Amino acid sequence: MKILFVHQNFPGQYRELLQWIVAQGGHEVVFLTQRRDVRQVKGARIVHYLPHHRPAEGAYAATKYWEECCGNGLGAAFAAQKLEAEGFRPDIVVGHVGWGELTFFKEIWPDVPILGFFEYYFLARGGSVGFDPEFPASPHAPFLMHARNAVNFANIQTVDLGLSPTLFQRDTFPESFHPKIYVKHDGIRTDRLRPDPKASVPLNRLGRAVTREDEIFTYMARNMEPTRGFHKFMRALPHILDARPNARALIIGGNEVSYGKASDARGGYRAEMEREVGDRLDWDRVHFLGKVPFAAYQQIIQVSRCHVYLTVPFVLSWSCMESMAMGATIVASDTAPVREVITHGETGLLVDFHDHEALARQVIEVLARPGDVAHLGPAARRHIVETYDFETVCLPEHIRRMNGLVPKARRIALPGA
Repeated sequence: MKILFVHQNFPGQYRELLQWIVAQGGHEVVFLTQRRDVRQVKGARIVHYLPHHRPAEGAYAATKYWEECCGNGLGAAFAAQKLEAEGFRPDIVVGHVGWGELTFFKEIWPDVPILGFFEYYFLARGGSVGFDPEFPASPHAPFLMHARNAVNFANIQTVDLGLSPTLFQRDTFPESFHPKIYVKHDGIRTDRLRPDPKASVPLNRLGRAVTREDEIFTYMARNMEPTRGFHKFMRALPHILDARPNARALIIGGNEVSYGKASDARGGYRAEMEREVGDRLDWDRVHFLGKVPFAAYQQIIQVSRCHVYLTVPFVLSWSCMESMAMGATIVASDTAPVREVITHGETGLLVDFHDHEALARQVIEVLARPGDVAHLGPAARRHIVETYDFETVCLPEHIRRMNGLVPKARRIALPGA
């Protein structure tokens, strides 16, 4: 099969699928992306494209996002034309619709099927916008959110088939979209992400490595921001450390903003929260680790006695499922995307996102009586293995859907099929 992957931030959601297809051999794979810092992948060709246009800083707010996505779409389309001129015509295009990159591909290849990733429909109500009263929505939010969905509306017509990784994400889209979108997660490598009772994490400040024998609790987000409940975690932190004098917090994440409004404060939301709760913290037991390599992240979760995952109603983080695969005891926000993967008392513990004191009480209880919740980590792992494992659950469905769009002679064979 000749496959063209399209994602402005290589590899995006296609990391495992790309690696698996390349490893099979016999397929011609091209990946179109804006990233220029990507090394070539053995068995695939990485092609860079530039947006054809970028909106001005002061562009009209209601159409600025569409303008940006059109620039991405035309840049990607012109790159596709160049690939065609060089002799590459894909059997299928697989890509993310959210940045407009797929919008014009049918103008290049009318008969080439497109499988589009529908990640999120911008909601003015019922989603991330306005969920936290501390960050009220602008009066213009309903109009701006609906305007941003022009990209989704254009692309549901462009694609031959869509996919969403979770039911929550699929259900943010209008019902008219649903018949064209199948639901299947990208997949979790549960064969690689496992509990490890021998894991250890060196802490320079402590002068030794911490292990499962230590009272470690963890928080992780790509960036420390309100969308991922960082402010709630920080407000719970003094209560947890006061109640558990031997506990240490290991915090993973950058100081930028991935989702939502950036902080107006110098130093971002971390600086804001340090000023708010800093005089009530034992800083010797708070470890901000920044963004860490994947192997280090695994070890941090593997030594954690309690892992905290918080999110507003938005796209669920891979880290939540990955932590479950590693057998973590998770205290998470009782929000819709989390409830899809965690059942309270069975595979984790859920607390009100808005109640940082309830969060603190639950974490303290886990740290104080780990034996009472010892069943949660193994049950969480079993659930991820049975429902979200990449090789045995998710991959077969994605390949079946791709194969359904191309002639039989060009299809990908699954092992054992």
